[in-house]
Amino acid sequence: MPGPITYADVVIVGAGPAGSTAAAHLARAGRDVVLIEKEAFPREKVCGDGLTPRAVKQLYDLGLVDEAEGRVDGWMKSRGLRCHGGGHVIHLPWPELDDFPPHSLSCTRSLFDHTLAQHAVKQGVQLWEKTEVVGPRWRSESETRVAGVIWRDEDGNEGEVRAPIVLASDGASGRFAISLGIHRREDRPMAVAVRTYYDSPRPDDEWLSSFLELEAANGDLLPGYGWIFPMADGTLNVGAGIPDASAHFRNTNYRKLLKEWVDGLDRAWGLDEANRTDRIRSGPLPMGFSRKPHSYKGALLVGDSGGLINPMNGEGIAYAMESGQLAADIADVALASKRDATLDLYQSELDRRWGGYFTLGRMFLGIIGVPELMRICTVYGLPRPVLMDFVMKLLANLTDQDPKDAMDVVINTLSRVAPAA
Repeated sequence: MPGPITYADVVIVGAGPAGSTAAAHLARAGRDVVLIEKEAFPREKVCGDGLTPRAVKQLYDLGLVDEAEGRVDGWMKSRGLRCHGGGHVIHLPWPELDDFPPHSLSCTRSLFDHTLAQHAVKQGVQLWEKTEVVGPRWRSESETRVAGVIWRDEDGNEGEVRAPIVLASDGASGRFAISLGIHRREDRPMAVAVRTYYDSPRPDDEWLSSFLELEAANGDLLPGYGWIFPMADGTLNVGAGIPDASAHFRNTNYRKLLKEWVDGLDRAWGLDEANRTDRIRSGPLPMGFSRKPHSYKGALLVGDSGGLINPMNGEGIAYAMESGQLAADIADVALASKRDATLDLYQSELDRRWGGYFTLGRMFLGIIGVPELMRICTVYGLPRPVLMDFVMKLLANLTDQDPKDAMDVVINTLSRVAPAA
């Protein structure tokens, strides 16, 4: 016998930052939304836990952060980056912009994702936890148009959610995208993030620390960077991101690499094994539009599912939330107009916003894929404050769209003229 059928305007696969953000915006617009999550909150997610000013802006838009205070209880507020490399340590405050706040926040992903999901529920979203989407529900046997999803809960019960629009936000694995025949592009960058937590001797540190030099066990320099981010609970998120622009990528033990890197840091950080509070975890980072198309047969790929991670710095949360808001806006218009063609605006707008910039990011990965060249850039670049201010804006994608600053003009122009692919 067929299982139960639920009807909705939009069904969303995955309740991470992308899915929960989209769900909240759609519910605000008066749409019936079912948000399906295969795990139960709170749940773990491998991440640096740092929310850049781009992500904080999204929290303002959702009404989760008071703009006057710029903080949330239990979350850490930071002024900018402390960069280590080439024998130098410099402090780079977040830029003063009209479009983004001048601070970042840090929050464990278990708390952050749960907060976003509960916020969506408060807007009227149906959240189904411990429920797995096993595939699309097609409108007809010809499989030309998605008309919902088929689900299975933890007890083995199955059913359908029928909806004219599906948002796939099920993370880096992209299982729903794969079920549609959209696979990861091998010509797009991939990275691995590895992280753990330590008790911190610096609970009031106002800076996110970034380390621009990583070494393998044999002393070889690796592309990528390490980080130490202070958390409000008195711990440090300590991790590293390594892109595949290296011969070491597939044969490196990343957990071992992180431990060896930590062992080589200054003892003042207090990163002794006795202070470690969690096991070392790792996860994939599909970057630079690693899946396309993002609009296909009535489904939109949102966040990591579509490879919407910045190749410049491995940031995914801001782009997950921004793409979630964009997908919600376009889905709302498509529902009102009852025209499938409206959904294709999602792809064209993603290309316009980030296509050229992500192309620049893929070029940047080619540079740091030669670590010796990266070391030269670090040694001679870090002591030059104006240059580093420019690099920070470029790598973090923090510019005003109506710029008053020459740096913003240059970065925006480069992003606009670079081809989106």
